Amino acid sequence: MKKIVSLVLAALMLAAVFALSGCKTPVKPDETVIRMAALKGPTGMGVAPLMNTETYKQYDITIGSDPSAVTSQFIAGEFDVAALPVNVASVLYNKLEGDVVILGITTLGVLYVLENGNEINSMADLSGKTLYATGQGSTPEYILNYLLEKNGLTDVTVEFKAEHSELATLMAEGSVALGMMPEPNVTASMMQNQALRVALNLTEEWNKVSDSQLVQGVLIARRSFVKDHEALVRKLMEDYKAAAELVNTATDEVAQMIVDAGILPKAPIAKSAIPRCNIVFITGDEMAKSLTEMYTVLFGADPKSIGGKLPESDIYFK
Repeated sequence: MKKIVSLVLAALMLAAVFALSGCKTPVKPDETVIRMAALKGPTGMGVAPLMNTETYKQYDITIGSDPSAVTSQFIAGEFDVAALPVNVASVLYNKLEGDVVILGITTLGVLYVLENGNEINSMADLSGKTLYATGQGSTPEYILNYLLEKNGLTDVTVEFKAEHSELATLMAEGSVALGMMPEPNVTASMMQNQALRVALNLTEEWNKVSDSQLVQGVLIARRSFVKDHEALVRKLMEDYKAAAELVNTATDEVAQMIVDAGILPKAPIAKSAIPRCNIVFITGDEMAKSLTEMYTVLFGADPKSIGGKLPESDIYFK
């Protein structure tokens, strides 16, 4: 009997040693595939390296051309993560009753004023001029209005064109001498018309009158998805940061990668446009500060542009 008791005690002690040494059943890695959407143009350029399925096996990425269609699919639950315009993130946050978090800023300002001439070298030089632009009723118009107001410019006539491509064609043909457009249309126009030059970088102009950065694109996720797959989402954030850094090398290989992904049409345009697309991945407090200011500006311009009300601070993933 004493021998049996001794054996039992020894077994219990051995089990305790294993427990204290952290001997646990291995945790099965999260093999969930992240369904991700991005848009053609600068908003989606940081995604291109992640579309290499040999390196990144857990990302199923769709490139769309219509923001409203991608937004509808996100609402319907067809995507877990999406790279979208900054205002759309707030719209979805309000629409889905907070089931959206912003993981990071992916794109800073991509707006520029092009000129066929040498008259415009500051915002003040726009006084009394007619400026053609795109993006009426959306973020580009609100950014332009903010800059005009901050610079005290009340006599600038703004004529809007419905499509970026329309204004790009007019500037390339020489029919319009002064226009505000986003990349990559800026690069496409300049390649066709050597007389065009970048007169104003609106990101730089924003920095002169604001304490925060001009933001135009963000990476969002379903809050419920992040809650269930936080480690996987954090890995995505690491991969996205590395992808953004790779894109900014602007090599021939990167340019072709962007074209192969269907984000831009031609490699020479992609390569030349990258430096002016401000591809980044900014997270945490810096992200929250810049976006809070951005949403305040957009709300002041048109509350509907961000879903009718300012998002709560929990929209920012930390």
